[in-house]
Amino acid sequence: MSSGNNCQLQTFTKPALGEKEAMELVDRVFGLKVSWIGPLPSYDDQNFHVRVSRNKGAAEGADEYVLKITNSEDSQEPDLIEAQTQAMMFLSAEGFPSATPCLTRDGNIMSLESVGTGPGNKKYMVRLLTYLPGKPVAKITTNAQIFYEVGKLAASLDKALSEKFHHPSVKSLHRGQFIWNLANVPLLDQYIYALGQNKYREVVEKVIEQFKGEVIPKLSSFRACINHGDLNDHNILVDCSSASLENPQYRVSGILDFGDMSYGYYVFEVAIAIMYMMIESPDPLSVGGHVLAGFESVLPLTEEERGALFLLVSGRFSQSLVIAAHTALLYPENKEYLMITAKTGWKHLMTMFEMGQEAVERTWFETAQAYTDRAPA
Repeated sequence: MSSGNNCQLQTFTKPALGEKEAMELVDRVFGLKVSWIGPLPSYDDQNFHVRVSRNKGAAEGADEYVLKITNSEDSQEPDLIEAQTQAMMFLSAEGFPSATPCLTRDGNIMSLESVGTGPGNKKYMVRLLTYLPGKPVAKITTNAQIFYEVGKLAASLDKALSEKFHHPSVKSLHRGQFIWNLANVPLLDQYIYALGQNKYREVVEKVIEQFKGEVIPKLSSFRACINHGDLNDHNILVDCSSASLENPQYRVSGILDFGDMSYGYYVFEVAIAIMYMMIESPDPLSVGGHVLAGFESVLPLTEEERGALFLLVSGRFSQSLVIAAHTALLYPENKEYLMITAKTGWKHLMTMFEMGQEAVERTWFETAQAYTDRAPA
């Protein structure tokens, strides 16, 4: 979703290649002929869905990829992109449905390419990733079972990365001032102007102040790990594993967008997953319990971690809403995509604060407790 290793948000760094330029890039860098190409949505990188023709003599058909062109600012941090890509390869080898890179003509997993001519040309890191099947969670009718699966995925993924991923580039994931790291909710102060003066801004200001007083002092007591950082409803792909139309059972078929990876805490990942799954539910306040139950089937939270969940979920809502409003001012042509979460996000955040922390947590924890003695619904 995001970029920048410091608190400065992106300004005019998003790539803007045409389809013809993208096709030529695939040919020149990867030695593959594109038979079809189409744009894919992205926050501040540029993505294309491409089909390539196989070499003569190979079986008929086409292979599918995602051409990912990283924004010009993040492209200046090759170690960070290396870490993200190596993590994807590691997770795929561990059995997670993660994309893997197609090697360049030179045998590398990525290539820094100049695009355009003259003084305004910029350099972008380019990768060609395997295309993963399935529908985004945002496109299905969600149920308790998929929320549980997402929670389980969040814990399993972070646990695998933290315990087994030891590539040298991993040190680049220490991103102290990274705006999307949940520890950095207080940095929203400098972007809150984008909300104008209204009741929404008042709630976000309340979240930031409570976060400073009640979450920041407890960070040292949370268990540290590597976070994916953006398990949202557009970055998790699913397919249906049952024929029942009334009660479909889903399995995760793809995990997308590792651009927000950073060192953080296990409780951050479950809070992020809860927030984004709330967006996709007609009964949003019940969602947290199902996601939490799935997460705790792999990694039970401590009492202090559980006690921070309400403000962490509220903090992620605030990050998403404030940064989207700010970025939409910079990129009005991308406003529709940037403001996806805002359509229902404000309503959910306001409802949480109207109900209050105690009532919301009671709903979540009682729902999670109900899983203890039974299999997920």
